[in-house]
Amino acid sequence: MVDEITPAELRARLDGEGSGSGDGADDTGDGAPSLSVVDIRDPATYADGHIAGAVNVPPNRLSTAALDAEWARADEVVVACYVGKSSKQVASVLDRHLDADVASLRGGFDAWSGPTDDGRGSSAAGSGRAPDEGPATDGPEAPF
Repeated sequence: MVDEITPAELRARLDGEGSGSGDGADDTGDGAPSLSVVDIRDPATYADGHIAGAVNVPPNRLSTAALDAEWARADEVVVACYVGKSSKQVASVLDRHLDADVASLRGGFDAWSGPTDDGRGSSAAGSGRAPDEGPATDGPEAPF
């Protein structure tokens, strides 16, 4: 069973990193971040708003080759989705394939109140999806 991390715990860890999740402090010695946040929501939703520094890797783009990316070399990987359901499944798969501590963000992006980026270069205090976006649906399970 993969661990869950609360939004408050993730925010504290990101604050400790100093430079955000996707390009966190280089604690691994090989240029990789010590903490990566992987947002598995679809690219359009990710572009509308995501945890500051997160990388977008939808489940249908996860492959053995994707695991060579910089985010996958982090000491710790936190997977986020809409509400925390699919991120548990993807985190479980990643936990078997990565040499990292892998966790799922409890409550997903909807529960996040920390800094966000909107994919267009601006950053703001976070909020989940807008209330008029309709129900959250998580993507398919990772293919590998």
